[in-house]
Amino acid sequence: MKVHHLNCGTMRPFGGKLVTGKGSYFGAAELVCHVLLLETDDGLVLVDTGLGVDDVRTPGETLAKHWRLMCRPALEEPETALRQVEALGFTASDVRDVVLTHLDLDHGGGLRDFPQARVHLSAEELAAATRPGKSGNDRVRYPDNQWRHGPKWVAHETTGETWFGFSGVREVRQDVLLVPLFGHTHGHTGVAVRDGDRWLLHAGDSYFFHGEMEATRHCPPALTFMQNRMEVARDLRLANQDRLRELVRDHGDTVDVFSAHDATELRRHSLI
Repeated sequence: MKVHHLNCGTMRPFGGKLVTGKGSYFGAAELVCHVLLLETDDGLVLVDTGLGVDDVRTPGETLAKHWRLMCRPALEEPETALRQVEALGFTASDVRDVVLTHLDLDHGGGLRDFPQARVHLSAEELAAATRPGKSGNDRVRYPDNQWRHGPKWVAHETTGETWFGFSGVREVRQDVLLVPLFGHTHGHTGVAVRDGDRWLLHAGDSYFFHGEMEATRHCPPALTFMQNRMEVARDLRLANQDRLRELVRDHGDTVDVFSAHDATELRRHSLI
């Protein structure tokens, strides 16, 4: 398996604490949509999709105005997963499976660009995203336009095996696992991918900033606000952050943990 680490959506919200050689200051933070593209013997697999082509071309139809004001997405079509897949010499139909951490608009926006793919996610997440009469945050984060094409949903119950102490883990295809990490959304999961003799754990929105995985946890105020604003179960989300810190501490030589939005982590993987 060959693994590509892609940025499928740059965002620059105000209020992030930036660190430079001259010290730190508050300005516009840089966030990414960290997406994995897996080349396997049985076609391509995407882990998350970031924003899609329609999101970039007509953002008013799928991206809520106040979300755009808060996150300030760059909306660059070359960043979309589809265009990056094509740049590598593949086509949309080569993507056989999409495995989602969750269905927030900046994680499932590209689903319409890969209509032939099977879409794997937790059953809890699919139920929350597609239930009628959504309101509040759920109405913003789960825009129905993103699956108006009728995706080939494959919903997985979060019951199954144990993986590094995490229970309810399901294998969605060979060497690709859903790891329950509820709290940010009703059915949020991490996605674990075996990469040679190590594991990659895409932790989705379990945390936003690499400092949250350090022993002395720290996070810029704007990113803390965004996480608090979008959580559905605070105690559960923070408990899962604690478990991820323990995983990094105890098994960091075996499991490489990264979040969906941390630009520093993406740059680290781009240099490997």
